[in-house]
Amino acid sequence: QSLLSKLTGRERQVLERIVAGRLNKQIADDLSISIKTVEAHRANIMEKLNVNTVADLLRLALS
Repeated sequence: QSLLSKLTGRERQVLERIVAGRLNKQIADDLSISIKTVEAHRANIMEKLNVNTVADLLRLALS
């Protein structure tokens, strides 16, 4: 859980939707932001949590 505390509120919202299997476009629509912003949040999340793939991100988030 301490890793998730590194994330901003918006990054946590994006992460929850990634874990739920939502596509970038769906996440963008859900949060009323652009796809580019979703991609930036996803990149920031992966950097902050020190993971290189979405599979690793999911594994970490679900553990």
